[in-house]
Amino acid sequence: MARGRFNSKFAAVMAMAGSAVGLGNIWRFPYMVGEHGGAAFIIVYIACCLLVSLPIFFAESIIGKSTRTDTFGALETLAPKGRHVGYIAILASFIILSFYSVVGGWSFNYLIRSLGASFDGLGISEAKEVFASVGSSPVESVSCMLVFLGLTAMIVVAGVDKGIGRFSKISIPVLFVMVVIIAGVSLSLPGAEKGVEYLVRPDFGKLDGPAIAAALGQSFFSLSLGVGCILTYSSYMKEEDSVLQAGGWTALFDTLFAIIAGFAIMPAVFAAGIEPAAGPSLVFETLPVIFSRMGVVLPIIFFLAILIAALSSSISMLEVVVAWMVDRKGIARKYAVLIVFAAAAVLGGICATIPSVFGACDFISSNVLMMIGALGFALIVGWKMPREEVLSLVRSPFIYRLIRYVTPIMIIAIAVTNLL
Repeated sequence: MARGRFNSKFAAVMAMAGSAVGLGNIWRFPYMVGEHGGAAFIIVYIACCLLVSLPIFFAESIIGKSTRTDTFGALETLAPKGRHVGYIAILASFIILSFYSVVGGWSFNYLIRSLGASFDGLGISEAKEVFASVGSSPVESVSCMLVFLGLTAMIVVAGVDKGIGRFSKISIPVLFVMVVIIAGVSLSLPGAEKGVEYLVRPDFGKLDGPAIAAALGQSFFSLSLGVGCILTYSSYMKEEDSVLQAGGWTALFDTLFAIIAGFAIMPAVFAAGIEPAAGPSLVFETLPVIFSRMGVVLPIIFFLAILIAALSSSISMLEVVVAWMVDRKGIARKYAVLIVFAAAAVLGGICATIPSVFGACDFISSNVLMMIGALGFALIVGWKMPREEVLSLVRSPFIYRLIRYVTPIMIIAIAVTNLL
């Protein structure tokens, strides 16, 4: 059975950027900045991306491009004794896809509400009641989750190039434009300069151990590392495409997008006189009210951007599991997608109705499974693969040394910090 292939470098980079540019940038990054002191956190975040997360990205890319197969098959080829790390990464992708679809469902729900101008005239307390009602309604929450999961499946079932590649080539540039538009409007608000100052003036006095660990964890989370997404997409790259260039462009897009998202959200938050450390509720409880005061169009643009960002990541998670079923089990793509859709719908439905299960899935995948996967990828590239083969793909002794020595230590440090 012939494997899929991206038909251009642009499609491959946009797909990888889409996997990275997800809710972690629009939803998670701004409130992390708000909780940990603004610009100082951003500086540490960028340093963590360059020194820790990008080398892991390269490690996954090297494995994927050198083996041209799914996550489990790649590790079985390179390190048979460590092949079970492949199963862990695939399991992590499945779990994340399941609970992530719940949040994606919220995004779809809020887009529909925005189209109906449902947030017009609401106050913050009323917006909180709306979000509470969405989360507490099993029918509403599960049905929206299924719609989101269905959209994800429709893209993946179309194939690597005609589905994932085509969606990414169109959606990611459009997503950037939408976030830039939101940032432009946000920056024009009276009082927005306080939000800009918060983002550009570092206060290193607020940088404590937890803040540094949060920056490291966010850089790791943002690039979709340790779950096989980058490995799988890299296995679809053309032979002549450069791993180094793909990784560099993806990291640049991801970091730039996160920063633009910060400028889209924080100036509006300060202009409205809202506490910047409001946490995850910023997106679904606070911003709908702020943006609805600027007209009916901006909330639609914002939640459409949220939905596209969520889809760009969910398709990569689904593709990891589908690639394993197609490559290892010989199942036709359409049936593999249907099987994973059904299984994720069951777990996603449970996550949507039982908050403790949602939290457990988030914790286990983010703090345990992703870390094991990333550590396994780094150790295989750094200590198992021949140095010459690695350098032929990444062309940088410095990056090779980071993968071999620094990255494993930092992954263990992140894991220990998150579990304490």
